[in-house]
Amino acid sequence: MRKSIVAAATALTAVATGFAVAGVVVPAGPANAALSDVPADCGVSTAAYRSDGQRLSYVYSDRTTSTKAYANDNLGWVPSAHQQIGGSGDDTSFRSTEYAAHPTDGWLYKVSRQGELVDGTWRVTAKSASRLKNGFAGTRILASASPYLYRVEGTSLYRYTETYVDDVFTLSAPTKLKGVGWDTVNTLTYERSGGTGSAAVDVLIGTTTNGELREWRINRATPTTIASKVLRASGWASFTSLSTGYCAAHPDGRPLLGIKATGVASVHFDALKTDGVGTDIKGGSLGALGWTAKAYGQ
Repeated sequence: MRKSIVAAATALTAVATGFAVAGVVVPAGPANAALSDVPADCGVSTAAYRSDGQRLSYVYSDRTTSTKAYANDNLGWVPSAHQQIGGSGDDTSFRSTEYAAHPTDGWLYKVSRQGELVDGTWRVTAKSASRLKNGFAGTRILASASPYLYRVEGTSLYRYTETYVDDVFTLSAPTKLKGVGWDTVNTLTYERSGGTGSAAVDVLIGTTTNGELREWRINRATPTTIASKVLRASGWASFTSLSTGYCAAHPDGRPLLGIKATGVASVHFDALKTDGVGTDIKGGSLGALGWTAKAYGQ
């Protein structure tokens, strides 16, 4: 559900070839950065934060790249990890809710944003960042698979359960799922859930320091039971952000957007996302787009 909400919100947002924030005009990446391997109906985007705390979105849609930024959308700090958890919108307004791990104070924040299209320009009209839970120092990665939140810190993988207590949204104490090896995971994002009963799993994909594109299947009932499979054995080490998206006419497939710290991005298409096979993944580099703000897997 989370991915369909994000895809819809992206589709309802106008894509610009540049943007102005607080009087500063920054060009987007080149238009028509197309790869024939990725169907035109596929779109994928990711949140990013500039060093001054301005929120951005990097977008690949209809074989075109763009950067979006809204006026009054400055958090004031750059999260060490970030994850969208909900959103809705139409042609003139949107609402979104996100997790953001603070880089220094050890707290996880719930960030809420509301935006409107005013005189042809998108701007954030209301926003808040409230402390949700302590104990998040050193967080590198967040991945949401409602009602669970996965977190990578150091060598360990943790899981939290989202609950409502007296109509207040909260997170459980963490469960350590694995205490070694996760320092070699560069990126991690939730893909889907599958199975039923004791066989139900959350499927996450990500990249590792040795260049693998890998899939992890975490049993929901016994989350310390984790199976993994290498989809691609090499070529993925340099991505600092990996995001998945949606294809309107190819619902069984998925686009993958990888971004490097140097601002170079790549887009790929997996025609069957559930087969656990990566040899059929096609695509390649979009070139240097200047996407150097800190981006997060979504």
